[in-house]
Amino acid sequence: MIPFLNLKKINEPFETAFHEKLKSVLESGWYVLGNEVKTFETQFAHYCGAKHCIGTGNGLEALVLLFKAYIVLGKLQKGDEVIVPANTYIASILAILQADLVPVLVEPKIETYNINPDLISDKINSRTKAILAVHLYGQLADMDAINTIATGHNLVVVEDAAQAHGAKANQKTETINQEAAIAYSFYPSKNLGALGDAGAVVTNNSELAKVICSLRNYGSKTKYYNDFAGVNSRLDELQAAFLNIKLPYLEADNDKRRAIAKRYLSEIKNDKITLPFYDNSVSHVFHLFVIRTPYRNELQSYLTENGIETVIHYPIPPHKQKALASFNNLSFPITEKIHDQVLSLPLNPTLTIEQVSFIIKKVNEWI
Repeated sequence: MIPFLNLKKINEPFETAFHEKLKSVLESGWYVLGNEVKTFETQFAHYCGAKHCIGTGNGLEALVLLFKAYIVLGKLQKGDEVIVPANTYIASILAILQADLVPVLVEPKIETYNINPDLISDKINSRTKAILAVHLYGQLADMDAINTIATGHNLVVVEDAAQAHGAKANQKTETINQEAAIAYSFYPSKNLGALGDAGAVVTNNSELAKVICSLRNYGSKTKYYNDFAGVNSRLDELQAAFLNIKLPYLEADNDKRRAIAKRYLSEIKNDKITLPFYDNSVSHVFHLFVIRTPYRNELQSYLTENGIETVIHYPIPPHKQKALASFNNLSFPITEKIHDQVLSLPLNPTLTIEQVSFIIKKVNEWI
């Protein structure tokens, strides 16, 4: 069986370094917000071309803290509307709700699965104050168009890059936009994954960074002095240590992902399957390689029978989830079509040439 994802195999090259780092953290006697967290925040900010990185407990809380910080700064108010793609993982929408804001769902482009900028303006009204752009499956949303719309309507822009570590808008690494606020998740399956939950916010906005840094630590800048009603969402010292070990390999791993994706895109030839859009740039890091077919269940069963594990990302769109009952009466035909047809093929840096060839062969043989 070719597993969809083998986390043990992905982390095997780092096991010796992990054990050494574990011993180092234990011997330091400092287990919360210590040097490992500071080092990761510095290194990841530098990697992103940003001034600030604030480690958080996980990716969801990174988003929630971002929105709450904008409320503290007066850029947003509770009850404001936030435009968000209808086609996303539910966490994007939960973050808006947990910050006491109101999500307004917008259909994606069928080609890229990311929010369609052409449909955003129709959803903007006097209550609209922000746009949450999600870089789904590892591909950047159309940030030029989104930022242009936001500037024209004086809207805050927040980016959910939980699946897009290292994706770049241009062929070279450039400093992120001065007002950019980007949330990351380092869940173990991500392109840069910890060995547990972890997240971060990256920004060039120093005022925003200070508020988030305080909010993640009970709203405190100085111990026992609390300026805000914050939460406990601190990046764990040990997870930061593991991320420090893995970060230098992220670019090479993303290159391996793109190389596999290019093989899939050039060699899979099956009229029943729609392959993902890719412009051959570094704007996609292929966290997932997502194909579509009206015969998804049949294809998945066939691949399982042939020893290839696949995963559906995601079977139920957010607006049809029981947890979001007030959205259940809404209709988003493109989103619903995507969720009915998508299937993710194995794609990660540990796949061998032979495994990739076998997957391509079996997909092409499916009739």
